[in-house]
Amino acid sequence: MGGIIDTTLFGLIRDYFKIYLPNQRRCSPHTIRSYQTAVESFLDFTKERRNISLSDVTFKMLDKDMLASFLDNVESKGCGIPTRNLRLNCIRAFFNYAAQVDPTTIIYKADVSKVPIKKISESNIVKCMNEKAIKALLEQPDPLTKKGLRDRFILVLLYDSAVRLQELIDLRVCDIRFGKTPVIAVLHGKGNKAHEVPLMNQTMKHFEHYKQVFHPDEGAYSNSPLFYMVRDGVKTKLDGSTVRKLIILYGRAAHNCCADVPEHVTTHMLRHSRALHLYQHGMDLTLLAQWLNHSQLETTLIYAYADTEQKRIQIEKATPRNSPLRSKLNSNRYTVNDDETLKKLHGLK
Repeated sequence: MGGIIDTTLFGLIRDYFKIYLPNQRRCSPHTIRSYQTAVESFLDFTKERRNISLSDVTFKMLDKDMLASFLDNVESKGCGIPTRNLRLNCIRAFFNYAAQVDPTTIIYKADVSKVPIKKISESNIVKCMNEKAIKALLEQPDPLTKKGLRDRFILVLLYDSAVRLQELIDLRVCDIRFGKTPVIAVLHGKGNKAHEVPLMNQTMKHFEHYKQVFHPDEGAYSNSPLFYMVRDGVKTKLDGSTVRKLIILYGRAAHNCCADVPEHVTTHMLRHSRALHLYQHGMDLTLLAQWLNHSQLETTLIYAYADTEQKRIQIEKATPRNSPLRSKLNSNRYTVNDDETLKKLHGLK
Protein backbone atom coordinates (compact mmCIF):
# COMPACT_ATOMS: atom_id res chain seq x y z
CA MET A 1 0.00 0.00 0.00
CA GLY A 2 1.27 3.46 -0.88
CA GLY A 3 1.86 6.05 1.79
CA ILE A 4 -1.06 8.14 3.04
CA ILE A 5 -0.76 11.77 1.94
CA ASP A 6 -2.97 13.26 4.69
CA THR A 7 -2.21 11.31 7.87
CA THR A 8 -4.28 13.76 9.92
CA LEU A 9 -7.44 12.95 7.93
CA PHE A 10 -7.11 9.18 8.16
CA GLY A 11 -5.93 9.27 11.76
CA LEU A 12 -9.07 11.19 12.74
CA ILE A 13 -11.25 8.82 10.71
CA ARG A 14 -9.72 5.85 12.52
CA ASP A 15 -10.20 7.36 15.98
CA TYR A 16 -13.74 8.51 15.13
CA PHE A 17 -14.96 5.08 14.10
CA LYS A 18 -12.87 2.86 16.36
CA ILE A 19 -12.85 4.90 19.59
CA TYR A 20 -15.17 7.89 19.65
CA LEU A 21 -18.44 6.45 18.28
CA PRO A 22 -18.30 2.96 19.86
CA ASN A 23 -16.60 3.72 23.18
CA GLN A 24 -17.30 7.37 24.01
CA ARG A 25 -20.64 7.91 22.32
CA ARG A 26 -21.75 4.28 22.86
CA CYS A 27 -23.44 4.25 19.44
CA SER A 28 -25.10 1.05 18.22
CA PRO A 29 -23.46 -0.93 15.40
CA HIS A 30 -26.29 0.11 13.06
CA THR A 31 -25.75 3.79 13.85
CA ILE A 32 -22.00 3.49 13.35
CA ARG A 33 -22.59 1.77 10.01
CA SER A 34 -24.76 4.70 8.88
CA TYR A 35 -21.90 7.11 9.61
CA GLN A 36 -19.39 4.79 7.95
CA THR A 37 -21.51 4.52 4.81
CA ALA A 38 -21.73 8.30 4.49
CA VAL A 39 -18.03 9.02 5.03
CA GLU A 40 -16.85 6.03 2.99
CA SER A 41 -19.05 6.88 0.00
CA PHE A 42 -17.93 10.54 0.15
CA LEU A 43 -14.28 9.47 0.08
CA ASP A 44 -14.94 7.05 -2.78
CA PHE A 45 -16.75 9.75 -4.73
CA THR A 46 -13.85 12.18 -4.21
CA LYS A 47 -11.15 9.74 -5.33
CA GLU A 48 -13.16 8.87 -8.45
CA ARG A 49 -13.71 12.54 -9.31
CA ARG A 50 -10.00 13.24 -8.80
CA ASN A 51 -8.95 9.98 -10.45
CA ILE A 52 -6.63 9.15 -7.56
CA SER A 53 -6.27 6.36 -5.02
CA LEU A 54 -7.92 6.55 -1.63
CA SER A 55 -4.61 7.15 0.14
CA ASP A 56 -4.16 10.35 -1.89
CA VAL A 57 -7.39 11.96 -0.65
CA THR A 58 -6.83 14.97 1.62
CA PHE A 59 -8.93 17.23 3.82
CA LYS A 60 -8.48 20.03 1.31
CA MET A 61 -10.19 17.98 -1.40
CA LEU A 62 -13.26 17.40 0.80
CA ASP A 63 -14.58 20.91 0.32
CA LYS A 64 -18.09 22.29 -0.03
CA ASP A 65 -18.13 21.95 -3.81
CA MET A 66 -17.11 18.29 -3.68
CA LEU A 67 -19.67 17.65 -0.94
CA ALA A 68 -22.47 19.35 -2.87
CA SER A 69 -21.62 17.30 -5.97
CA PHE A 70 -21.56 14.13 -3.88
CA LEU A 71 -25.02 14.84 -2.42
CA ASP A 72 -26.44 15.59 -5.86
CA ASN A 73 -25.01 12.25 -6.98
CA VAL A 74 -26.76 10.51 -4.06
CA GLU A 75 -30.10 11.86 -5.28
CA SER A 76 -29.35 11.07 -8.92
CA LYS A 77 -29.03 7.40 -7.99
CA GLY A 78 -32.66 7.31 -6.87
CA CYS A 79 -32.28 8.11 -3.17
CA GLY A 80 -34.70 10.59 -1.64
CA ILE A 81 -34.04 13.89 0.09
CA PRO A 82 -34.09 12.25 3.56
CA THR A 83 -31.21 9.99 2.48
CA ARG A 84 -29.32 12.98 1.08
CA ASN A 85 -29.78 14.88 4.35
CA LEU A 86 -28.78 11.85 6.41
CA ARG A 87 -25.51 11.54 4.46
CA LEU A 88 -24.84 15.26 4.96
CA ASN A 89 -25.52 15.12 8.71
CA CYS A 90 -23.21 12.11 9.12
CA ILE A 91 -20.40 13.84 7.21
CA ARG A 92 -20.90 17.06 9.17
CA ALA A 93 -20.71 15.09 12.41
CA PHE A 94 -17.29 13.75 11.45
CA PHE A 95 -16.02 17.22 10.56
CA ASN A 96 -17.37 18.56 13.88
CA TYR A 97 -15.45 15.83 15.71
CA ALA A 98 -12.30 16.57 13.72
CA ALA A 99 -12.47 20.28 14.57
CA GLN A 100 -12.85 19.53 18.28
CA VAL A 101 -9.89 17.16 18.34
CA ASP A 102 -7.57 19.00 15.96
CA PRO A 103 -8.05 22.81 15.68
CA THR A 104 -6.15 22.86 12.39
CA THR A 105 -9.19 21.24 10.75
CA ILE A 106 -11.66 23.95 11.82
CA ILE A 107 -11.28 25.61 8.42
CA TYR A 108 -12.50 22.41 6.73
CA LYS A 109 -15.45 22.14 9.09
CA ALA A 110 -16.42 25.75 8.34
CA ASP A 111 -16.26 25.05 4.61
CA VAL A 112 -18.53 21.95 4.57
CA SER A 113 -20.93 23.71 6.94
CA LYS A 114 -21.82 26.00 4.04
CA VAL A 115 -23.63 23.10 2.33
CA PRO A 116 -27.23 23.37 3.54
CA ILE A 117 -29.72 20.71 4.52
CA LYS A 118 -32.12 20.31 1.61
CA LYS A 119 -35.66 21.27 2.48
CA ILE A 120 -38.28 18.56 2.15
CA SER A 121 -41.55 19.77 0.70
CA GLU A 122 -44.77 19.15 2.58
CA SER A 123 -45.72 16.49 0.05
CA ASN A 124 -42.60 14.50 1.01
CA ILE A 125 -43.18 14.60 4.77
CA VAL A 126 -45.13 11.64 6.08
CA LYS A 127 -48.27 12.65 7.95
CA CYS A 128 -48.48 10.96 11.33
CA MET A 129 -50.60 11.18 14.46
CA ASN A 130 -49.28 11.15 17.99
CA GLU A 131 -50.30 8.41 20.42
CA LYS A 132 -52.94 10.60 22.05
CA ALA A 133 -54.61 11.12 18.67
CA ILE A 134 -54.49 7.39 17.90
CA LYS A 135 -56.18 6.62 21.22
CA ALA A 136 -58.93 9.14 20.46
CA LEU A 137 -59.50 7.60 17.02
CA LEU A 138 -59.70 4.03 18.32
CA GLU A 139 -62.33 5.06 20.87
CA GLN A 140 -64.81 6.30 18.25
CA PRO A 141 -66.53 3.06 17.13
CA ASP A 142 -69.16 1.67 19.52
CA PRO A 143 -68.15 -1.96 20.20
CA LEU A 144 -71.61 -2.71 21.63
CA THR A 145 -72.99 -2.65 18.08
CA LYS A 146 -72.09 -5.19 15.42
CA LYS A 147 -70.76 -2.57 13.01
CA GLY A 148 -68.89 -0.79 15.79
CA LEU A 149 -67.27 -4.06 16.87
CA ARG A 150 -66.05 -4.65 13.31
CA ASP A 151 -64.91 -1.09 12.77
CA ARG A 152 -62.92 -0.92 16.00
CA PHE A 153 -61.11 -4.15 15.14
CA ILE A 154 -60.31 -2.75 11.68
CA LEU A 155 -58.81 0.39 13.23
CA VAL A 156 -56.88 -1.57 15.85
CA LEU A 157 -55.49 -3.97 13.25
CA LEU A 158 -54.56 -1.19 10.83
CA TYR A 159 -52.54 0.51 13.54
CA ASP A 160 -51.05 -2.47 15.39
CA SER A 161 -49.79 -4.30 12.30
CA ALA A 162 -49.14 -1.18 10.16
CA VAL A 163 -50.91 -3.13 7.44
CA ARG A 164 -51.53 -1.53 4.05
CA LEU A 165 -55.17 -1.17 2.99
CA GLN A 166 -54.94 -3.85 0.29
CA GLU A 167 -53.20 -6.19 2.73
CA LEU A 168 -56.03 -5.64 5.22
CA ILE A 169 -58.86 -6.47 2.83
CA ASP A 170 -56.93 -9.49 1.48
CA LEU A 171 -56.67 -11.05 4.95
CA ARG A 172 -58.37 -14.41 5.50
CA VAL A 173 -59.34 -15.98 8.81
CA CYS A 174 -56.47 -18.49 8.40
CA ASP A 175 -53.97 -15.65 8.10
CA ILE A 176 -54.24 -15.00 11.84
CA ARG A 177 -51.88 -17.70 13.10
CA PHE A 178 -52.11 -19.05 16.63
CA GLY A 179 -49.71 -21.51 18.18
CA LYS A 180 -46.84 -19.04 18.10
CA THR A 181 -45.65 -16.49 20.61
CA PRO A 182 -46.54 -13.85 19.75
CA VAL A 183 -49.54 -14.52 17.51
CA ILE A 184 -48.82 -13.40 13.96
CA ALA A 185 -50.72 -12.11 10.97
CA VAL A 186 -49.60 -13.25 7.52
CA LEU A 187 -49.83 -10.29 5.18
CA HIS A 188 -49.84 -10.62 1.40
CA GLY A 189 -48.00 -7.51 0.30
CA LYS A 190 -46.82 -5.92 -2.91
CA GLY A 191 -45.90 -8.44 -5.58
CA ASN A 192 -47.87 -11.06 -3.61
CA LYS A 193 -44.94 -11.40 -1.22
CA ALA A 194 -46.16 -12.77 2.08
CA HIS A 195 -44.59 -11.60 5.32
CA GLU A 196 -45.43 -12.03 8.98
CA VAL A 197 -46.03 -9.36 11.62
CA PRO A 198 -46.60 -9.98 15.34
CA LEU A 199 -49.87 -8.91 16.94
CA MET A 200 -50.25 -7.45 20.43
CA ASN A 201 -52.25 -9.35 23.04
CA GLN A 202 -54.85 -6.56 23.14
CA THR A 203 -55.33 -6.87 19.39
CA MET A 204 -55.98 -10.58 19.77
CA LYS A 205 -58.71 -9.87 22.33
CA HIS A 206 -60.41 -7.68 19.72
CA PHE A 207 -59.98 -10.47 17.16
CA GLU A 208 -61.55 -13.09 19.43
CA HIS A 209 -64.61 -10.90 20.03
CA TYR A 210 -64.85 -10.12 16.34
CA LYS A 211 -64.55 -13.79 15.30
CA GLN A 212 -67.29 -14.87 17.71
CA VAL A 213 -69.70 -12.49 16.00
CA PHE A 214 -68.60 -12.55 12.35
CA HIS A 215 -67.07 -16.05 12.01
CA PRO A 216 -68.76 -18.11 14.75
CA ASP A 217 -68.75 -21.44 12.87
CA GLU A 218 -65.40 -21.21 11.10
CA GLY A 219 -62.19 -22.85 12.23
CA ALA A 220 -58.69 -21.46 12.30
CA TYR A 221 -57.96 -22.79 8.77
CA SER A 222 -60.90 -21.07 7.10
CA ASN A 223 -60.15 -19.31 3.81
CA SER A 224 -63.07 -16.92 4.27
CA PRO A 225 -62.21 -13.21 4.04
CA LEU A 226 -61.56 -11.82 7.50
CA PHE A 227 -63.54 -8.66 6.73
CA TYR A 228 -66.51 -9.16 4.43
CA MET A 229 -69.85 -7.94 3.17
CA VAL A 230 -72.78 -10.15 2.19
CA ARG A 231 -74.11 -9.81 -1.35
CA ASP A 232 -76.87 -12.11 -2.55
CA GLY A 233 -76.16 -14.38 0.38
CA VAL A 234 -72.47 -14.69 -0.51
CA LYS A 235 -69.59 -13.38 1.59
CA THR A 236 -67.21 -11.19 -0.40
CA LYS A 237 -64.24 -9.36 1.01
CA LEU A 238 -64.76 -5.79 2.10
CA ASP A 239 -63.81 -3.26 -0.54
CA GLY A 240 -61.25 -0.53 -0.01
CA SER A 241 -63.71 2.33 -0.44
CA THR A 242 -65.77 1.11 2.52
CA VAL A 243 -62.70 1.09 4.76
CA ARG A 244 -61.63 4.55 3.55
CA LYS A 245 -65.08 5.97 4.28
CA LEU A 246 -65.21 4.61 7.82
CA ILE A 247 -61.70 5.96 8.51
CA ILE A 248 -62.79 9.42 7.35
CA LEU A 249 -65.98 9.22 9.42
CA TYR A 250 -64.26 8.22 12.66
CA GLY A 251 -61.41 10.61 11.96
CA ARG A 252 -63.79 13.57 11.84
CA ALA A 253 -65.48 12.43 15.05
CA ALA A 254 -62.13 12.04 16.79
CA HIS A 255 -60.99 15.47 15.55
CA ASN A 256 -64.04 17.06 17.18
CA CYS A 257 -63.05 15.73 20.61
CA CYS A 258 -59.25 15.80 20.27
CA ALA A 259 -57.40 18.63 18.57
CA ASP A 260 -54.38 16.39 17.98
CA VAL A 261 -56.34 14.38 15.41
CA PRO A 262 -56.06 15.89 11.91
CA GLU A 263 -59.22 16.82 10.06
CA HIS A 264 -58.61 14.21 7.37
CA VAL A 265 -57.39 10.78 8.50
CA THR A 266 -56.30 8.12 6.00
CA THR A 267 -55.54 4.41 6.33
CA HIS A 268 -51.89 4.98 5.43
CA MET A 269 -51.63 7.59 8.18
CA LEU A 270 -52.19 4.78 10.69
CA ARG A 271 -49.36 2.80 9.11
CA HIS A 272 -47.03 5.80 9.21
CA SER A 273 -48.02 6.58 12.81
CA ARG A 274 -47.35 3.05 14.03
CA ALA A 275 -43.95 3.01 12.32
CA LEU A 276 -43.01 6.39 13.79
CA HIS A 277 -44.09 5.37 17.30
CA LEU A 278 -42.03 2.17 17.11
CA TYR A 279 -39.01 4.22 15.98
CA GLN A 280 -39.57 6.71 18.81
CA HIS A 281 -39.73 3.83 21.29
CA GLY A 282 -36.35 2.51 20.16
CA MET A 283 -36.89 0.13 17.24
CA ASP A 284 -33.81 0.12 15.01
CA LEU A 285 -34.42 1.43 11.48
CA THR A 286 -33.09 -1.80 9.91
CA LEU A 287 -35.55 -3.91 11.90
CA LEU A 288 -38.32 -1.41 11.19
CA ALA A 289 -37.65 -1.71 7.45
CA GLN A 290 -38.01 -5.49 7.68
CA TRP A 291 -41.18 -5.19 9.75
CA LEU A 292 -42.74 -2.79 7.23
CA ASN A 293 -41.58 -5.03 4.36
CA HIS A 294 -39.60 -2.22 2.74
CA SER A 295 -37.26 -3.39 0.00
CA GLN A 296 -35.00 -0.34 0.48
CA LEU A 297 -33.75 0.93 3.85
CA GLU A 298 -33.84 4.46 2.41
CA THR A 299 -37.66 4.22 2.33
CA THR A 300 -37.70 3.77 6.11
CA LEU A 301 -35.55 6.85 6.70
CA ILE A 302 -38.66 9.03 6.34
CA TYR A 303 -39.55 8.11 9.92
CA ALA A 304 -36.22 9.38 11.24
CA TYR A 305 -36.91 12.67 9.48
CA ALA A 306 -40.54 12.74 10.65
CA ASP A 307 -39.42 12.24 14.25
CA THR A 308 -36.98 15.15 13.97
CA GLU A 309 -39.62 17.32 12.32
CA GLN A 310 -42.19 16.56 15.04
CA LYS A 311 -39.69 17.54 17.72
CA ARG A 312 -38.94 20.77 15.87
CA ILE A 313 -42.65 21.59 15.62
CA GLN A 314 -43.18 20.96 19.35
CA ILE A 315 -40.19 23.14 20.24
CA GLU A 316 -41.54 25.86 17.96
CA LYS A 317 -44.94 25.72 19.66
CA ALA A 318 -43.29 26.04 23.06
CA THR A 319 -41.11 28.99 22.03
CA PRO A 320 -42.69 32.46 22.41
CA ARG A 321 -43.01 34.45 19.19
CA ASN A 322 -40.84 37.26 20.51
CA SER A 323 -38.08 34.90 21.63
CA PRO A 324 -34.71 35.27 19.83
CA LEU A 325 -34.56 31.45 19.76
CA ARG A 326 -37.23 31.31 17.03
CA SER A 327 -34.64 32.26 14.43
CA LYS A 328 -32.86 28.98 15.22
CA LEU A 329 -35.90 26.78 14.55
CA ASN A 330 -35.57 26.57 10.76
CA SER A 331 -35.90 22.91 9.70
CA ASN A 332 -33.22 23.49 7.03
CA ARG A 333 -30.57 23.25 9.78
CA TYR A 334 -31.78 20.11 10.74
CA THR A 335 -11.40 -8.94 -3.77
CA VAL A 336 -9.03 -7.10 -1.45
CA ASN A 337 -7.26 -4.05 -2.79
CA ASP A 338 -5.33 -1.16 -1.28
CA ASP A 339 -8.45 0.94 -0.81
CA GLU A 340 -10.30 -1.87 0.95
CA THR A 341 -7.40 -2.45 3.31
CA LEU A 342 -7.11 1.26 4.02
CA LYS A 343 -10.82 1.41 4.89
CA LYS A 344 -10.54 -1.55 7.26
CA LEU A 345 -7.48 -0.09 8.99
CA HIS A 346 -9.25 3.22 9.58
CA GLY A 347 -12.63 1.95 10.74
CA LEU A 348 -14.63 2.47 7.55
CA LYS A 349 -15.35 -1.26 7.27
